[in-house]
Amino acid sequence: MSIWRVILSIICPPLAVLDKGCGSILITFLLWLCGWVPGVIAALIILNNPKR
Repeated sequence: MSIWRVILSIICPPLAVLDKGCGSILITFLLWLCGWVPGVIAALIILNNPKR
């Protein structure tokens, strides 16, 4: 996880997870609409998981 991804996930979480798939984008976007903090937490968790 690069520092630029972390900064992007703080500013706009759905943009930080664009390459992780449609489901991740949708979940992050919905949580971001509910509140800024849940969206940021979800983006950081998704970015921290290793690729399978």
